[in-house]
Formats: sequence, C-alpha cells, structure tokens
Amino acid sequence: MKWLVVLLAAALAGLFLYWLLVITEGVYLGRRAVVWLYDLTADKYDGIKEFAPEMESFFVVRPLRHRLRHILAPLILDVATGTGRVPWFLLEDPLFNGRVIGLDASGKMLRLAAEKLKPYGRRAAFVQQTADRLPFADNTFHAVACLESLEFFPSDVAALQEMARVLQPGGVLLVTRRRGREAKLFPGRYRNVPQFEALLRDIGLVDVHTLPWQEDYDQVFGQKPAAGER
Repeated sequence: MKWLVVLLAAALAGLFLYWLLVITEGVYLGRRAVVWLYDLTADKYDGIKEFAPEMESFFVVRPLRHRLRHILAPLILDVATGTGRVPWFLLEDPLFNGRVIGLDASGKMLRLAAEKLKPYGRRAAFVQQTADRLPFADNTFHAVACLESLEFFPSDVAALQEMARVLQPGGVLLVTRRRGREAKLFPGRYRNVPQFEALLRDIGLVDVHTLPWQEDYDQVFGQKPAAGER
C-alpha cells in the first residue's frame, strides 16, 4: 500500500512538473523562468516547431503582405521573435520589400536569429527586450506581429498596449489566441474569442476579427485607427 501511495505521489508530481515547465513553459514561475527555458531549448527550437514554409507563407506572410500592399517598404516589428521565424519567412518572400525588427527576451534565441538572418543585412535587426516595455517611439511600425506567445508574458494586456502604441495610425496587428484543450490549462490567462476581441477593442484597435489557424491557436487581426478616425 505504501508503494502505491509513493507511486501515485510521484505520478502526480510528474504531471504537475509537465504542466508547469512544458505546457505553460514556466509562466507561473515568472519571467526569468520563461527566458531560462527558452535559452535552454534555443538550439532545438526550430526542430521542435518544424515550421512548414508553405504554411507560413500562406497564413502569415501573405496576409501581412496583402494588408500592407499600399506601402512600398513596410517596417514590421515581430514581438517574441524567437529564432526569427516571422522575419525569416517575410524576407524569404521575393514580393516583400520591407524591413523587420525582431524582439525577444531570450538572448540565445536572438543570437540564433541574427545568424540565420545575416544574409539579409540591414533588412533584419534584433533587439533584446521584454514585450511590456518596447524600446520604440509611438507610431513607428506599419505592422506588429506576435505569434504563439501572449500567454507566456507576465501581462498580455501590457504587451498588447505596447504593441498598439508603436503601431502607426492605420497599422496592422497580428497576434494569436490560445485555443484547444490545453488553452484552459492556463488559469487566469485564458480568454475566449469574444473576450479576446473585446480586449483588442479596449486598447483602441478596430476591424478586429479572428481566424482559425492551428489546433492550438487562432489568428487575430486588428488595426490602429487611421488619423482622423478616432
């Protein structure tokens, strides 16, 4: 009987650690834990994610390019860029003529991103900083993207407010909302579609709409009102 109790306790402890470190990626331990885990797995990150170029092009690059089609050389910020996923696929597209700045709190992730994007020279730049204190002036970017990351920030609201602040009037925001079975394993962080869209409207965005994307994520687009529309 004692061994059964010990085994049960060990199994429960293992499940708890899996939830704490794998599913929620350390977010309930604080920002330092999240950054440490990303630094730890940076070398394996692209292999774990297995990004499919055709899917990234269809669901990320083309929608952004379409919404920015009237801008000759757009400037885009990618928040929580990791190893440079969004910058890489944007700059790989021959029809994209802009520049991309990738921002992340993980120094090791950024070093890998900078090395990968080196062939694009000054069209790609990287900044180590947290999402709730973006080191850019108001109204700087034509678009801001933040994929598969909001639920791992200390405050998604603070990060979204900062993203809206640095968008130019008329600029486009592309973020993701966690969905699916694991989404509700983030107590205090889960928002359904109406709640998430309401949050974006509350920070001043318009034309907010949600599109199904992956098993675990929706895409959510919004736009900063153009000058004179507020």
